Amino acid sequence: MQTTPPQSELELVNRAESLTGYSFAELAEEAGIAVPKDLRRDKGWVGQLIEAHLGAEAGSRPEQDFAHLGIELKTIPLSHIGKPLESTFVCVAPLTGIHGLTWQQSHVRQKLSKVLWVPVEGERELPISERHVGFPKLWTPSLEQETLLRADWEELMEMIATGRIHEINARHGEVMQIRPKAANSRALTDAYGASGKQIKTLPRGFYLRSHFTHSILLESQ
Repeated sequence: MQTTPPQSELELVNRAESLTGYSFAELAEEAGIAVPKDLRRDKGWVGQLIEAHLGAEAGSRPEQDFAHLGIELKTIPLSHIGKPLESTFVCVAPLTGIHGLTWQQSHVRQKLSKVLWVPVEGERELPISERHVGFPKLWTPSLEQETLLRADWEELMEMIATGRIHEINARHGEVMQIRPKAANSRALTDAYGASGKQIKTLPRGFYLRSHFTHSILLESQ
């Protein structure tokens, strides 16, 4: 299946809305994609399935999924009562070359400037093929939401810039946190330690906390 990129925001939203209620098995068959037995080794499979139907072009490139529209796509697995089951990955956190970097220039702000949220059933006891797609939501951060995101970004980036990366833990950040993001513990990258010398550490990523994404999904359209 080769879906051309949508030419407008309205076309993208209409495509996303047309997927509502379909099972992963139905969408995978139409796209010619095999359904995995579990998502432990295929964590990005759901996102790739939705991307295939919506015509996303970015792939693994560090830009918005629909860069020509300025829109990022995020699938979000929900529990049976409609709450996000996990935090949402935004982008990789820069650990070097960050002197002078501002919130306005940040990759996080670019990624979150406009997001198409596509909720999906995510309960682990539900077979992957039987999970369904929910109704999408196009979201732009409110002034209050962006203020919260900026405050977290600035706090976390200051800790990285001052060599305190190993002090960052799950308690830092009100709506957005930094967590290690690596396939295994051998995938190390460069950073700076407290003495200012270069060190090796696990790559980090920015993640939105689930209570924040839940509040987004509860907003009226």
